[in-house]
Amino acid sequence: MKGRPVPSAVRCSALLAVLAVLLAAVAVASLALGSVRIPPGEVVRIVLGGERTGAFASIVWDVRAPRVVLGALVGAGLAVAGTVLQALVRNPLADPFLLGASSGASAGAVVVIVLGVGAGVATTVALPVAAFVGSLGALVVVWALARRGGAMTTGRLVLAGVAVQYVLSAFTSLVLVLSARAEHVRAVLFWTLGGLGGARWSELALPAVALALGTGLLLALARPLDLMLAGEEDARGMGLDPGRFRAWAFVLTSLVVGVLVAHSGAIGFVGLMVPHAARMAVGAAHRRLLPVAALGGAVFLLLTDLLARTVAAPEEIPVGVVTALAGGPFFLWLLRRSTRAEGITG
Repeated sequence: MKGRPVPSAVRCSALLAVLAVLLAAVAVASLALGSVRIPPGEVVRIVLGGERTGAFASIVWDVRAPRVVLGALVGAGLAVAGTVLQALVRNPLADPFLLGASSGASAGAVVVIVLGVGAGVATTVALPVAAFVGSLGALVVVWALARRGGAMTTGRLVLAGVAVQYVLSAFTSLVLVLSARAEHVRAVLFWTLGGLGGARWSELALPAVALALGTGLLLALARPLDLMLAGEEDARGMGLDPGRFRAWAFVLTSLVVGVLVAHSGAIGFVGLMVPHAARMAVGAAHRRLLPVAALGGAVFLLLTDLLARTVAAPEEIPVGVVTALAGGPFFLWLLRRSTRAEGITG
């Protein structure tokens, strides 16, 4: 005799609990492993006891903990942004990186760095503002190109995203060539490949606020997002203006992506893979999907960053390279499946 199916809410709560435990375990591993290895028990003692003195405590609190916190924030934010973008454009290939949002944010941040806009606090403000403007601009351009001339298809969306990324890459290279300074080369490589090594406690407040505010507002908009995923006609029938809602959601998503990328550089494929895994686990309802995607994204990026720091130790691989190696094959598989569904033959 078959048992009753587990209610979706119970399954979602159980999955969130498992992900929270995984996040804590990966965080401890990230604090323990590195060029100097610290016993996990010692890490737990230092963190729970608030110990601040000693060599191990200094490594944990001053070097590794900010990186862990930033990684969790960025992973969660990119996963949430990818989930929302997939609903807004009704396409499984939507992702902050593939739609140019991350590239646009990186381009804006690079301009601020190379041109030396402001100093001190002014730069801290200018970076996320420029990244937000770049992210929003790239999203709008990709959306306009994909919609031009008729219905938006997977192929049109991918081509528009690739085209915008090439233009932004060329623009970034031009800014770099005109600058021709060694420190700018290092900065541009950071924004291009993505990395968490520059995390500082003093710079984590803005990403944390952006993620909390953005995710909270998007959770409040879970019902409209469900309607957008169902289709524009259904959304209109339920009293939603799809165009206006999409515009505001683009702004909100770009704000989250811009602020996070301003601190981590462009890290691809997190917003593509994690939402799919979360949707398979809890379904498409955004009230459950967004929290699962957020925790899943945090776990995934911390795991990939841990791999990036340890696989070639003492050298460190940019975390964006590791996510691209994992996400590239997944993207090709998803693209093949999507084009088949649309009846496109190769």
